[in-house]
Amino acid sequence: MTEASTPLMRQYHSLKEQVPNALLMFRLGDFYELFFEDAVTASRELEITLTARNKEKGDPVPMCGVPYHAAGGYIARLIEKGHRVAVCDQMEAASPGKKLVRREVTRVITPGTATDGSLLNAGENNYLAAAMIDGSRAGVAFADLSTGEFRVTEVPAPELPGLLDSFRPREILVAAGSESLAVSGVVTPIDEWAFGGDYAQRTLRDHFRLLSLDGCGLEGRPLATAAAGAALHYLKDTQRSALDHLDRPSWFERNDAMVLDAVTIRNLEMVEPLFAADKGVPREATLLHSIDRTVTGMGARLLRRRLLQPSVDLAEIESRLDAVAELSRATIERSRINDVLRTILDLERMLSRVTLGTAGPRELFAMGKSIAALPELRKAIEGFASERAAGLRDRFDELPDVRSAILDTISDSPPANLADGGTIRRGCSSELDELREIQTNSRQFIAAIEMREREKTGIQSLKVRFNNVFGYYIEVSKANLALVPAAYERKQTLVNAERFTTPEVKELEVKILEAGEKILAIEQRMFEEVRQMVVANAARVRTAAAQVAEIDFLTALASVAAERRFTRPVFSGEGVLRIEGGRHPVVEVLLEQEAQRFTPNDLYLDNRKFLAILTGPNMGGKSTYLRQAALISILAQTGSFVPASAATLPLVDRVFTRIGASDNLSRGRSTFMVEMTETALILNTATERSLILLDEIGRGTSTYDGLAIAWAVVEFIHQRIRARTMFATHYHELTALAGRLDGVTNLRVSVEEAGDRIIFHRKVEPGAADKSYGIEVARLAALPDAVVERAREVLALHERTERAVSDVAAPATGPVQVKLFEPVNGQLAARIRALNIDDLRPLEALQLLAALKDELQ
Repeated sequence: MTEASTPLMRQYHSLKEQVPNALLMFRLGDFYELFFEDAVTASRELEITLTARNKEKGDPVPMCGVPYHAAGGYIARLIEKGHRVAVCDQMEAASPGKKLVRREVTRVITPGTATDGSLLNAGENNYLAAAMIDGSRAGVAFADLSTGEFRVTEVPAPELPGLLDSFRPREILVAAGSESLAVSGVVTPIDEWAFGGDYAQRTLRDHFRLLSLDGCGLEGRPLATAAAGAALHYLKDTQRSALDHLDRPSWFERNDAMVLDAVTIRNLEMVEPLFAADKGVPREATLLHSIDRTVTGMGARLLRRRLLQPSVDLAEIESRLDAVAELSRATIERSRINDVLRTILDLERMLSRVTLGTAGPRELFAMGKSIAALPELRKAIEGFASERAAGLRDRFDELPDVRSAILDTISDSPPANLADGGTIRRGCSSELDELREIQTNSRQFIAAIEMREREKTGIQSLKVRFNNVFGYYIEVSKANLALVPAAYERKQTLVNAERFTTPEVKELEVKILEAGEKILAIEQRMFEEVRQMVVANAARVRTAAAQVAEIDFLTALASVAAERRFTRPVFSGEGVLRIEGGRHPVVEVLLEQEAQRFTPNDLYLDNRKFLAILTGPNMGGKSTYLRQAALISILAQTGSFVPASAATLPLVDRVFTRIGASDNLSRGRSTFMVEMTETALILNTATERSLILLDEIGRGTSTYDGLAIAWAVVEFIHQRIRARTMFATHYHELTALAGRLDGVTNLRVSVEEAGDRIIFHRKVEPGAADKSYGIEVARLAALPDAVVERAREVLALHERTERAVSDVAAPATGPVQVKLFEPVNGQLAARIRALNIDDLRPLEALQLLAALKDELQ
């Protein structure tokens, strides 16, 4: 018989067939083993030794293994590398007479279904997404197995990529054959029938015990239903356990919150810096990090979620602001709240592991201790009068029954693994306590029996002994046989003695020999009873966790407001955007770390003047000024105070940004193409309630093409969209639009020239800048002096020709180099055409234009 055909290997192959696309970790005693190709892959990815089974018989089977108690770390590394891992456990204890232990695949771990702490970021949701597209519409579901969150919606198909990017799912489910429909994350194709309407409805109704899905908002929404059903099918298939902590799918509209697409989130550095830490940018240089004062993982996730999905409901925003205002004034009470919060661990994620059956005794005990802190937390918020704080206090569920069930049962020092024993505290079970006494004090019990039998029989030499063949027995010498009671049962005859047993000795023997096994069985039963009690109250635990998260969220925002001198924003229904003394919340912190001060600036836009063209030097702070306006609006609608002396803001439905240069070579898209694509998205989807930030539109092409595009974009926004817009540019020609379009105003970043030096004041003021100081910045960057001087010569030459067109109102279509001159001097334009100037190199063209201008003057 070859090794591959042994009973063990046949069992392995049978289980492997269930999970062909996952690495199968097969429990063998104290190790998880991998075989064949799985072993080769795992040994390479984990950098562990690849060995072979049955090598000495000439039939080697590749294998590698990891200790079962340390498997979590190895699984995490495999998941991070994009693998799926199937865990196969022994479902019964090994026994001497049993050759093959029953084994089953207990769960499949994938990027989107991870629940172990080593696989997760405490402050970030771990979403699994399922997407279903049919024509122009798409249904999508987002489920976080680690917290129980389950949300569904439908959107126009073109908006699906942006929605997926905003949730940043770790894994995206699509119907087999349609993988190209998803754009980010790990894409996992599953059977198309899992998205089927009838199957999806039945799966959802059966799991959540519903007669209808109407209460979930899924009535008449077949695509969302299909996506939700596919997500639930995948979770049930991979977890192979109850999902009682999973919420019913809840419907949401994308427009229920401010829409922030992936480009805007990236450009504003909301959760990740634009550049990596190895380029000198600290990973803390993000909006989220600058305001995150949360204490719990639940609060951190809530802050992140609300920051990326700011509210558009004015009543909800004001409710948050009222609570933040009250908490920001209560320094001592806020400190007390944080002290209590530090004793509360991540109830959401602990509940998930308890429900899935992967939590050990220590984790269940930690959940009980965290729940035990809830009464103190409720007491800490008693004195607050804001509607939100009072509502939290009045609805607060302290979970006393869940707390008692856990802490009255689980010992104060539980083991990491249930099999290690010692999980159940003394006093919970008289049977368990007796077995422990027997196991611990077996010698004392034997001595007590021996003493009683001596007194009863009068045989002072009577002994109670044990051997591996006969077990426990009573030994009496031949001389005392006449004193042996009739109830004694003869067990063995020796030369000088007889051995007997009694019902009491038999019972004690069984108890002693089986005590360990029975102790473990009782502890497992009682642990499971406590676990099931928690599972039965999963909805209440999730509600309590949400209340803790809300308190943490509000307290964190209040702490930031107090520490950073943030002020409460005011919302205007008249479209006024007024920021006085506005500051960039991230740049300000970074400057303070270098003992520098941030220069605050004002901004005013309204329905009459809603589009500001911002000009000024490089390094003058234009991009910072643009970004801080957006971040202030985002913070305000999150419910936070804002970094400004005062702020009156409109409710914004979307924030759009086109900042910086990037490309996507993997998709064959140049920097300019990316810029134009992002600009097109803004122009096609922005509304009058949006906030648009545009920085250096048109830089990726020729000067005149870029100027023409930028000019047309400004006109389009002014005439068609009328959104609050800030447009930073080095095309100073655009400043002329302030005299042509009623809604346009000019702003500039001030700069001071002191001899050959320039001083950046980073102060924004009304008016238009007259130059960009690019050459001065190049000098500061240490370009060779020869390059700087030659650049000045070329600039002077260019400015001589540029003055010939200084009165041109707007660039026209066609050969821009010629058309620009026609309004000023038709004769000059005719001479340029005759010379085929478009065929000349740029510098030659400039020189020729200058000569022609001098000649015609």
